[in-house]
Amino acid sequence: MPGSTISKDKVQVVASDEAGSDSTVGSRIKFFRTARRVSLRQLAELTGTTASFISQLERNLCGANTGTLIRIAAALDLGINDLFEDSGRPPHKVLTRQDRPVVPVGVGGRKMLLSRRPIHEFEVYAGHFEIGGSTGAEAYTHGGNHEMFMVLKGTVELTLGEERYIMRDGDSVEYATSTPHRTVNVGNTAAEVLWIIAPPTSGAVELDQYRPGNHSHPGE
Repeated sequence: MPGSTISKDKVQVVASDEAGSDSTVGSRIKFFRTARRVSLRQLAELTGTTASFISQLERNLCGANTGTLIRIAAALDLGINDLFEDSGRPPHKVLTRQDRPVVPVGVGGRKMLLSRRPIHEFEVYAGHFEIGGSTGAEAYTHGGNHEMFMVLKGTVELTLGEERYIMRDGDSVEYATSTPHRTVNVGNTAAEVLWIIAPPTSGAVELDQYRPGNHSHPGE
């Protein structure tokens, strides 16, 4: 997997973070599997193993080779490094505005990841749209989960299915991510918005598009 720095014989690594006090790779797999609402049998089918093997792995009664761990990570929408500890990362770290991971979105917009990877129960994104900027020409969907959208600054038009709403500072709305939605800045100033999604719909492939820092945007 691109970007992986895990050695081929590194299949049991001690970690200590949100995955729990039992801080092994097995416990992290169980944490993310249950967070993704994937059963033992489903994960086994996705990875070509057995439910018994996954159960033993999660209880640290056996190990797994790198190939199996890569398949497990992919099935859970993770990168393999998400199964291992980033020992240099403090448990609570402030994400400054200028260091937000950012990706361009639509026309005249950018989306910033506020949640820390690996993403757990929910994900949060901030959006910035120049005048006339939007999430794109067409409405989009992503999964069938719960999303809250809030306008922090400016005036935007939010399309939800066949409905259109003009929203201003402090306005918010909730909807299923399976509802086609689109955001356009219809005001005369830049707009800032917030998306909160639970459970997460973005996997490793989507998250890998984000690049640390938005220093090239002096307006931020």
